[in-house]
Amino acid sequence: MSLDELRSLLSRHVRPDWTTAIDGVLISKVDRPDPPEPSMTGTTLAVIAQGAKRLALGDRVYEYRAGQYLVASVDLPVTGQFLQDAPDQPALGFGLTLEPAAVAELLLQAGPGDSARVPSGIVVSDAPPALLEAVVRLLRLLDEPRDRPVLAPLIKREILWRLITSEQGATVRQLGLADSGLSHVSRAVRWIREHYAQPFKVEDVARLSGMSVSAFYRNFQAVTAMSPIQFQKQIRLQEARLLLATHPGDVTGVGRRVGYDNPSQFSREYRRQFGAAPSQDAARLRA
Repeated sequence: MSLDELRSLLSRHVRPDWTTAIDGVLISKVDRPDPPEPSMTGTTLAVIAQGAKRLALGDRVYEYRAGQYLVASVDLPVTGQFLQDAPDQPALGFGLTLEPAAVAELLLQAGPGDSARVPSGIVVSDAPPALLEAVVRLLRLLDEPRDRPVLAPLIKREILWRLITSEQGATVRQLGLADSGLSHVSRAVRWIREHYAQPFKVEDVARLSGMSVSAFYRNFQAVTAMSPIQFQKQIRLQEARLLLATHPGDVTGVGRRVGYDNPSQFSREYRRQFGAAPSQDAARLRA
């Protein structure tokens, strides 16, 4: 029953930009399957109410369907695609931004649990009924503006608690631990994203993240499904695509801006990532 009401609420309150009147809550609706598109996950809970979504992260592929949820505990570069079960049934999804400070506050009361192993940055599970019911109650507040400021924070807190006590709780708990392996990897991810155009030594980023080189390699691979250099390349190519959408005639200049000194290498890696040469892809994006 919760899933039926969830579909109804999502369909009624979806906006063109997918935002809602509740901070951090997003509603997605896709009427037809689009080609896979690159994006960043953010730190997010995503619940599918209808259809499915497929994400590729490095060499891992995640697919989650109606009644399932995905948690991304690190802001990761992925390629994603919504899927429909039938032509007349749009894909519908709920999203909630996960705030590390809110997770940390809950852990002060509940305790951190077992956090020895560094989990993957993305996990998928069946949504327990209590989690779906909390999501539905949060979305009902879109029809109740008077109650929204008081009750929305309480229900968000409940949703976090449902996640922390779920089978994927280890991933969510590490999001709120200042000295967890995940937080160390997140520090490195953030640095690479902010300095993606610069060459770097893995030893320097490992030191910055507070880990030995061997632990850094192992934990970074566990969380992101990529090496640090592969991760940097993903960020570079995604940034290049955004730049080409507004500067389609300056392929060489865009390549240099994102860190490629060799235009042929930039074109080759771009084609491998997006299936078309930079100039062709830019023209398609403009169209």
